[in-house]
Amino acid sequence: MADLAPYAVSEANSRGRKIAEGVPQGRGEFQRDRDRIIHSGAFRRLEYKTQVFVNHEGDLFRTRLTHSIEVAQIARSIARRLRLNEDLAEAISLAHDLGHTPFGHAGQDALNTCMKAYGGFEHNLQSLRVVELLEERYASFDGLNLTFETREGILKHCSRDNAAKLGELGERFLNDRRPSLEAQIANLADEIAYNNHDVDDGLRSGLITLEQLTAVPLVAMHLDEVRQAYPGLSERRVVHETVRRMINTLVSDLIRQSERNIEEQKLSSLEDVHSAPTLIAFSADIDEQQRVLKRFLYTNLYRHYRVMRMSTKAQRIIGDLFDAFMGDSRLLPPQFQHQAEQDRARAVADYIAGMTDRYAIREHRRIFAVEEILA
Repeated sequence: MADLAPYAVSEANSRGRKIAEGVPQGRGEFQRDRDRIIHSGAFRRLEYKTQVFVNHEGDLFRTRLTHSIEVAQIARSIARRLRLNEDLAEAISLAHDLGHTPFGHAGQDALNTCMKAYGGFEHNLQSLRVVELLEERYASFDGLNLTFETREGILKHCSRDNAAKLGELGERFLNDRRPSLEAQIANLADEIAYNNHDVDDGLRSGLITLEQLTAVPLVAMHLDEVRQAYPGLSERRVVHETVRRMINTLVSDLIRQSERNIEEQKLSSLEDVHSAPTLIAFSADIDEQQRVLKRFLYTNLYRHYRVMRMSTKAQRIIGDLFDAFMGDSRLLPPQFQHQAEQDRARAVADYIAGMTDRYAIREHRRIFAVEEILA
């Protein structure tokens, strides 16, 4: 880390942890953050949480866990090239989905609807809640006691009302300031990862086809290159090679444009980053190509009738569970019953958000299926 840029986050300019701890032995502070995230229960549960396809639909589709690992790999590569703190970028990437519900965005939307009268539900805020409160691994504190910079990076967006409740973490949303460049990298690494692996998973599922994707310039350009360079290559390898090249194009463009942005701003310190506009960005051309790909995926994959059917089931499962637990908190596990005495709605949301897809399905069956009574 000796070659970090002067505007990178370092242990020297870090705002530290809420609760002071001894200096870690044999590793840095942001490596300690990463290790705590990886060893958390919330991180392990990501293995069985939906990205697009519910876990039991196939062993090779991405989950929230594999997605987070892919984001971390991309973020580290970008941070290294820009002489930024790759340990911090990795920690943020691995933690960014810890608060996500089962069943992907359909689950989040359903839980937000249920919580509308109680402050709403947003997975970024829930990820922060996981690392600050809900993880119970350490004798001296609740949560993981992560550094300020890791927690700041987890919180990608926030309403002014919520920001006002978050103390120092909410200040940048109220004062129009930017997070670290490492946090900005993690944000766009997330976008690169999910757009490209959703192409891969969509093709594997058969819900979209290569021919449909020829209407997307970012895909068509690389697909044509691969077919010309490797005539007769199997379709599976064509897909992998195309997606690999797409990721390389996006990462390379992001690095070049970000370098230009940083140079124009003449950054000399971390404070300069906070007061500058967002600097980690794609070029205008690649940004537009990304938007075209997003629109394609939204129309042809995320709104595909088979995905919508699963989304509808997911929303029903979460809505039913929420209503049942709100109606009778004795149905909750003991640790959540205690929490429900102070704030029943938030306790129910914490319990449901922490579920994996298959656990939510089983819990729904236990409460509502008649055969469970007769078994």
